[in-house]
Amino acid sequence: MHADVLALLLVWLLCACGASSRSRGRTLQTYSHIRSRRETTRTEGGVRKPGSPILKRSPDITKNPVTKSEQLLRIDDHDFTMRPGFGGPAIPVGVDVQVESLDTISEVDMDFTMTLYLRHYWKDERLSFPSTTNQSMTFDSRLVKKIWVPDMFFVHSKRSFIHDTTTDNVMLRVYPDGKVLYSVRVTVTAMCNMDLSHFPLDTQTCSLEIESYAYTDDDLMLYWKKGNDSLKTDERISLSQFLIQEFHTTTKLAFYSSTGWYNRLYINFTLRRHIFFFLLQTYFPATLMVMLSWVSFWIDRRAVPARVPLGITTVLTMSTIITGVNASMPRVSYIKAVDIYLWVSFVFVFLSVIEYAAVNYLSTLQERKERKLREKLPCTCGTSHSGQIMMSSSYSEMDAMTTGHYGMPEMNGDKRERILVQLALDKEQGAHGQGGNTRSYNSSIWIDTHAIDKYSRVIFPGAYTLFNIIYWSIYS
Repeated sequence: MHADVLALLLVWLLCACGASSRSRGRTLQTYSHIRSRRETTRTEGGVRKPGSPILKRSPDITKNPVTKSEQLLRIDDHDFTMRPGFGGPAIPVGVDVQVESLDTISEVDMDFTMTLYLRHYWKDERLSFPSTTNQSMTFDSRLVKKIWVPDMFFVHSKRSFIHDTTTDNVMLRVYPDGKVLYSVRVTVTAMCNMDLSHFPLDTQTCSLEIESYAYTDDDLMLYWKKGNDSLKTDERISLSQFLIQEFHTTTKLAFYSSTGWYNRLYINFTLRRHIFFFLLQTYFPATLMVMLSWVSFWIDRRAVPARVPLGITTVLTMSTIITGVNASMPRVSYIKAVDIYLWVSFVFVFLSVIEYAAVNYLSTLQERKERKLREKLPCTCGTSHSGQIMMSSSYSEMDAMTTGHYGMPEMNGDKRERILVQLALDKEQGAHGQGGNTRSYNSSIWIDTHAIDKYSRVIFPGAYTLFNIIYWSIYS
């Protein structure tokens, strides 16, 4: 009986193990089937199939690098590194300019700064496109880099740039027949050779020169599109120191020994300097200093503390004016008109100081001679009228010994303008004897030192007036 029970348990265990194995097999098969179905679904979505290489994503048509306009212009079908009509005649490129502003004119750096719109016109049949409305297409700087454009540059320019606020100020307009308009907004600082020999009464002519950098006249013919009408200016253009008299254009050929002949376009403008600023700052002060130096001619020649500082002050003021004018000017090797005026004025001021030095020196000599004559004169007490001593002076006897007292009143209230010392001494050595031997001594001295001041009052203003007449007739 125990054997039957063990046999039943063994059969039951075997049945249980078989059911478990079949259940595990069905579970593994179900998991494998689900995984296989997922991989099949992903493969159909375009990722990859099991055992196949990695596939690329389908391209995004919204990010196609070739736009419709470029396809219309057939940009990729041509080589735009070559000029239009390569191998044939020179391509004509018309130019016109609109001057927006003339910013600064510098005499020190010998240059000017100008902002302008530079426009080029040419025809490139490679850019022609079919159009039923004959309307042009306009592009910005992005397309300019992909096609051929003239390689213009500014001759003798120091600095230049294309404006880029808020984007590059570049415009390209293409017409159906292949005509192209290319416009840029440029600010350029260029050299201007100035002749300052008539400064500040001068007139300057400056030029902005435009030329192709690589293409000679065999490849590119540069010309003004409408002649002198190709240059337009803003009516509001004005400068603080100059009056713009004229704008005009010219065309010339430039030759380089290593590369050949090039077409060159010129924008010429004439400037006349405003004189009123320099009249106020330079000419009027210099003239007033010269006139102030003449005041010393009316001051008493013995007033040394009054005349000497006046002369020194005017000399130093003229030196300051000359230094201030030259500080703002280039160091040219020739004489300017303002230099002539200032230095002649300086000479007049300096001569007024020298004039007083001469007057003072001659007055001192005269005083010494008078003292010596007084010492030689004998006493005239009780002498007859035949021996006469006459002394006439612009100052008293006390003033003859010292210059500390001047301006004392004289007879009739007038200051005598000259010194006359006349000595007449007739001395007889006996009324009835000595055989009528008579000894006489006559001496006369005539020196008029104050006359130098009198003549200077006329000569200095007259000479300076004559100089001004000649100066302004030549330079104005």
